[in-house]
Amino acid sequence: MSITNDTLQIKFRAFNPVNGQPLDEEFAEALESEVNEACEAAASSFVTYRKKSGEEKAIFFEAIADELLLLGDTLIERASLETGLPATRIQNERGRTIAQLLLFADLLREGSWVNAIIDTADSTRVPLPKPDVRQMQQPLGPVAVFGASNFPLAFSVAGGDTVSALAAGCPVIVKAHPAHPGTCKLVASAIRQAVSKARMPSGVFNMVHGITHQVGAWLVKHRAMKAVGFTGSYAGGKALFDLAAQRPDPIPVYAEMGSVNPVFFLPGALRDKCEELAKGLAASVTLGNGQFCTNPGMFVLVNTSAGMEFVQKLKEAVEAVNVGPLLTENIQKQYVKSIQRLAADPSINMLTRTDADIVQSHVFTTNTKAASNHDYITEEIFGPCTMGILVKDKLEMIEFAQSLKGQLTATLHSTKEDLEEYRELIEILQQKAGRLIINGFPTGVEVTHAMVHGGPFPATTDSRSTSVGTQAIYRFTRPVCFQDFPNELLPAELKQENPLNIFRKVNNNFVRDL
Repeated sequence: MSITNDTLQIKFRAFNPVNGQPLDEEFAEALESEVNEACEAAASSFVTYRKKSGEEKAIFFEAIADELLLLGDTLIERASLETGLPATRIQNERGRTIAQLLLFADLLREGSWVNAIIDTADSTRVPLPKPDVRQMQQPLGPVAVFGASNFPLAFSVAGGDTVSALAAGCPVIVKAHPAHPGTCKLVASAIRQAVSKARMPSGVFNMVHGITHQVGAWLVKHRAMKAVGFTGSYAGGKALFDLAAQRPDPIPVYAEMGSVNPVFFLPGALRDKCEELAKGLAASVTLGNGQFCTNPGMFVLVNTSAGMEFVQKLKEAVEAVNVGPLLTENIQKQYVKSIQRLAADPSINMLTRTDADIVQSHVFTTNTKAASNHDYITEEIFGPCTMGILVKDKLEMIEFAQSLKGQLTATLHSTKEDLEEYRELIEILQQKAGRLIINGFPTGVEVTHAMVHGGPFPATTDSRSTSVGTQAIYRFTRPVCFQDFPNELLPAELKQENPLNIFRKVNNNFVRDL
C-alpha cells in the first residue's frame, strides 16, 4: 500500500494467496469527493429507477447475466489469481450468480412480490363508513453494499445484496472488496454495460474501491444512503451497524456475520451410520478450506462409545484432507492465532496434528462446562476446523442448545425414533437459527424462493430477513398505504383493473380480479 503525495490518495494491489506475491494492477482508494459523487448520482437516479416496471428491470438483469458470460475466461482467471480458489469453483460461482439474476428476473416479471393488499370501501358501514385502503411494497432508496472475501462473485459486486436491492428498485453503490479488486472491477464493468444496454439511469450502479475503513464509513454516513447490505466478519458488520445507528436519520444495516452452524448427532444416527456421518462432516468442515459462512464449526453428541468412535473417524477423515491457501494473509494469521489459543487451553482436546503454527485442518473436543466458561470456544473460526461438544446425556444436550447464540443454521442427524425423542431440541433450534437441516450438512445454500440465509444476532443484525433467495428483496422495501385515492393516481399494482395481472390480497382473498 502506498500514498501519493499529489492527491493523498491511497494506492494498493491485490495479492495472490498461493504465492503471496502482489499482482500487477494498482488500484486507488476512493476520495471522499468521489464517494459523495456516487451517492448523489444514486439519489438522482432513484427518482427514475424506482418507477421502472418489472419487465424493464427483468431485461436489465438478463443483460447483466449476458455481460458476465461475455467476460469469459478473463473473469475466471482473475478471480482465481486474487482468491487462490480453483477455476472450477469460480466457474460454478459464476453460474450461481447468473442463476440468481435470472431467478429475480422471473420474480420481477410475474410481479406479485409487491404484496398488494386492497381493502375496498364500504359506505354503508355504521357508525362510520369504511374508506378504501390499498398497500404495496415500495423501494427504500440508494443502498450501500459491502461484498464478501470468500465469494468473489456470488456475494460480491453482482451478488445477492446488489441484485435484491436493484430488484426492489434501489440504486446500489458497491464497496469493492480489497482482496479481489480486479475481479470487482471486471464485474462492475459488466453491470455498467448492462445499465447502458437496458437504458437504465447511469447512477443506478456505482462502485468505489477502498482498503481502509474510511470509504465504508463515508458511504454509510452519507445522507443519500437508505440501507446497507454486508457480508463478512462480526467486527465489520457490528461497526457498520453502530455507525448507521448514530446517523441523524438511522438506517437499517443487514449484516450477515457468520456462525458456528452446530450439527447435533443423535444416538440412533451414530449407531447406524457412524463412518458415513464422520466423512460427511469432515467434507463439510473442510469445504472451501473452511471459508464458507455455513461450514459446521461445531458438533454436539452424547459421550458414549459410539460417539467416541465417530470422533476418531472424524479425526482421520479431516486429517486426510489437504488444505489449500486461505483467502488472504490476514485471514491466515487470524486462523493460526485462533488455533493456537484453543491448543493452549487445557480444557480442550486437540485431536488432529499438533502443529498449531501453520494452516491445517483441525478437530477439537471439550465439554459444556468449558464452553460456558470461555466464549471463544463457541465463536466462529474462519477456516477448516470444528469443535466437538461432548455431553453426558439428552438433558445436557438440550441445556446446551438453549445456551447457544443466534446461528445461520442448525443441523440434526437422526433416525425417525431420534426425532420423536428429541422433539424438544427441534423446538429450541427453531429459536436459534434461520435454517434447520435434517440428515444433511449446512454447506451449500440453495438460491430459491423459500431459502433463509439469516438468523438471530450475532449471526445477523436482523433476524427477520434473508440475504439469499427472492425474499431478500424485502430488506430494501417498505409498505406504503394509499387511502381513498382516485384510480388514475394509484400505482399500476393497485389500480382497480389490475393492469399487471398480478395476485393481490383483496378483502382477505388472494385473487387476480377485483
